[in-house]
Amino acid sequence: MVGARYSPSAGRASRNAASPLRHIDFVLVASLVCLTGIGLLMVYSSTRQKQLAAGLDPQNYLKRQLLFIVLGFIVMAFFVAVDYRVLRDIAPVIWIGVLIVLLAVLTPLGSSTRGTQAWFQFGPFNLEPSEVAKVGLIIVLSAYLSVHRGALETPQILTVLGLAGLPMILIYRQPDLGTDLVFVAVLMGLLLVAGARPRHIAALTLLGVLGVVAVFQLGILKQYQLERLSAFLDPAGDTQRSAYNLRQSQIAIAAGGLTGKGVFRGTQTNLSFVPEQHTDFIFTAVGEELGFVGASTLLTLFGLVLWRTWRTATLAKDHFGTLICVGIIAMLLFQVFENVGMTMGITPITGIPLPFVSYGGSALLSCFAGMGLVLNVHMRRYS
Repeated sequence: MVGARYSPSAGRASRNAASPLRHIDFVLVASLVCLTGIGLLMVYSSTRQKQLAAGLDPQNYLKRQLLFIVLGFIVMAFFVAVDYRVLRDIAPVIWIGVLIVLLAVLTPLGSSTRGTQAWFQFGPFNLEPSEVAKVGLIIVLSAYLSVHRGALETPQILTVLGLAGLPMILIYRQPDLGTDLVFVAVLMGLLLVAGARPRHIAALTLLGVLGVVAVFQLGILKQYQLERLSAFLDPAGDTQRSAYNLRQSQIAIAAGGLTGKGVFRGTQTNLSFVPEQHTDFIFTAVGEELGFVGASTLLTLFGLVLWRTWRTATLAKDHFGTLICVGIIAMLLFQVFENVGMTMGITPITGIPLPFVSYGGSALLSCFAGMGLVLNVHMRRYS
């Protein structure tokens, strides 16, 4: 019997089929382009009148956001270029690096704004290390859980809690309750997919409930955090600024109707009735100027991003890649739900930005880094 002869052309075809560049998820990339495009338009719309009234360049925020988007795509390209499996090997270094930057921002090296010390100041730009920590924690937890797949007992669960707990404590010291909530969502999502036992999930849920009660009873929350919760629980009875923010936000969204008032024509937006509209409350500009149709389109794009990420999780070559995608899903899903929900009064106001849409560099770069990891896993599923 004559053996099969090796064909050089067949070998090249096999290598080409496995080439990562042949497997870029262009649907995901196109969705990100559309999301950032809408965000760029809404940031400009929600800041131009205020800038004009102050005698400043009306395109100031527009130019900065465009720069952040360009940098974001560069960051995404970097995370695409480096094989994601390398990150699993250096996960301990990443975790230590996360702790160092979170500690450093609490020292005089960090800058404080409105009672929150959470940024490094670099000239006119700020870097928020807690945003970097989100992606770092996803990599670290995914690396550890992938090694202990199918063997998640109490010691492993406690180790995971320690890996996530130390950064969360440092972030709360800033204080930044919103980012800690994102960490909780990522932690629970990863544990569920990694195979944590139901009793462990139940115990963690009970621990979380007891933690919330303790926070209220011990007076750990800052006054502005209590005001936000009061506005959520009793909007009519709250007279603080948080309730004002919520009322103006709801008015803006309701005013948009089906098709919106048109770009640059929103009354609430042009008169700056909604505080922090270009950052935390950017969804109100979408609702007022683009209406239900525009808001639904935006949410559909987010749904498309989440679907493509979940699809990549199911196609991943290894468990580490699957867990990375699940962590990114948990991060984005929680942030979108919380941000959109707080503008409509169905979730508390926490200051979490809307991914790819809200103005700001650190959050945008963090989201692009996460998407770079997802594309990385998708591209290398055959290699």
